[in-house]
Amino acid sequence: MAEPCIDIFRDPGKVYDYTSKGNLVAIVSDGSAVLGLGNIGPFAAIPVMEGKAVLFKAFANIDAFPICLNTTDHLKIVETVKLLEPVFGGIHLEDIAAPQCFEIEERIKQECRIPVFHDDQHGTAIVTAAGLLNALKLTGKSVEHITVVVNGAGAAGVAITKLLLKMGVGEIVLCDTKGILYPGRTEGMNRVKREVAEMTNLRRRRGTLEDALVGADVFIGVSAAGVLTANMIRQMNAEPIVFALANPNPEIMPEAAKAAGAAIVATGRSDFPNQINNVLAFPGVFRGALDVRASEINEEMKLAAVFAIAGLISKEEWNEDYIVPRPYDPRICPEVAKAVARAAVQTGVAELNQKHARAGNHWLGDRRLRTMRGIASSALHIDGDFRRRSIGLGGAAGAGQRQAGEDQASQRKYDGEQRSGSPAAGAEIAGENGQMHDGVDDGDHPDRRGRVGPAAPRPFAETAGGAGIRHPAEHEADQPGEPVQHSQQPPGRQISGIAAGRFCGSDSWYQ
Repeated sequence: MAEPCIDIFRDPGKVYDYTSKGNLVAIVSDGSAVLGLGNIGPFAAIPVMEGKAVLFKAFANIDAFPICLNTTDHLKIVETVKLLEPVFGGIHLEDIAAPQCFEIEERIKQECRIPVFHDDQHGTAIVTAAGLLNALKLTGKSVEHITVVVNGAGAAGVAITKLLLKMGVGEIVLCDTKGILYPGRTEGMNRVKREVAEMTNLRRRRGTLEDALVGADVFIGVSAAGVLTANMIRQMNAEPIVFALANPNPEIMPEAAKAAGAAIVATGRSDFPNQINNVLAFPGVFRGALDVRASEINEEMKLAAVFAIAGLISKEEWNEDYIVPRPYDPRICPEVAKAVARAAVQTGVAELNQKHARAGNHWLGDRRLRTMRGIASSALHIDGDFRRRSIGLGGAAGAGQRQAGEDQASQRKYDGEQRSGSPAAGAEIAGENGQMHDGVDDGDHPDRRGRVGPAAPRPFAETAGGAGIRHPAEHEADQPGEPVQHSQQPPGRQISGIAAGRFCGSDSWYQ
């Protein structure tokens, strides 16, 4: 292992070529705001973080590791994450209570050169904004002329408010348990609330949530069960839009909201239509950021994700029960990743451009594969020479040389295929534990040199239920901003039912 160590010492950027850093994300939490459970601590938070790691792998083929810290001291959390930077390619903050979460994210972003993303803030904001865009199209309303009331001034509420302002929403009123936020309010305020109060509520209204909703077009709740009543909805403008996102029990049940006149209702629950689920955002956001080695996830990248998610539903598909894609839609991660990567390049925060990503220079690509094969081949040469000199056993030396020769021949064949663009080049993959890369599913089998090769292809009707699931590589033909249409897979691009969730493999889907 000395060779890669020496190379990385000479050029620290090569850590992305030799190691898993470029595909490894830390899921960091202190357990202070877990789901609807509240402050349950780091031990009880572990199952949630492990579940998040599974989602990263299933939807974006990203390796993620849960790190639950036994402290709520924001300075200690920041310092710990800084010390972990050499190992991880990105930091995913999860279930950290407000207002500490704002300070933690800001400090880490300032002091680290890898992307940092607090999912409770930005994941929720991205998917909410995408759903709202399609809801507005259905109701014939424009972003610039609506009034939005956001109830809940914690992590999600503040992030939603800021992102909607960035999108040009005309008027936003933010409420908490004390009522409407406005400049000069003293009760229940903190630094973040004071900042947001200056940017919102242009008419400087005061009062309760009910007062705020008079004449409003949109209600977005990230607060508590039962706080929105039918009478409040009746006081809103015609065809009101209601996003009742509190979990597990929403601010108002969908049937009650519809009975009160709501045109479109979204919740955070999977048993109702229009689920606002963060899994629509964070896998693709990180996939795009990692693949171009972005140093941060900025506002432009978040907006790119918003429009990518919203654009997956065509005008013909819009209806009151379908304003966001469903979580298992295989188009989501590739489209979001492509949009986020493009935005990172355009805003100057990407170390690689999309051409490099397309050429396979991200961690799962040809460069790392060739590098590791070269190391293995060199090791075989060294091993053969050592045996010949120190042991003097011709048979052993000959075996080592024959093995080295086989690997060299294999490497030459592989390189030739890469240069010629042979389909076989993409089929040779570097994966472990049956991971699907480049469209090869859990049927992969190791050959005698320990590589993973493709299993025999199966008819498309036997894979993914014949549902026409599209492989990310096919997206190269799609134009930016256009919704991707389902199509029959070509031969050799099958995805098994269990692997259908691994929507982002080693193929590059960039324009």
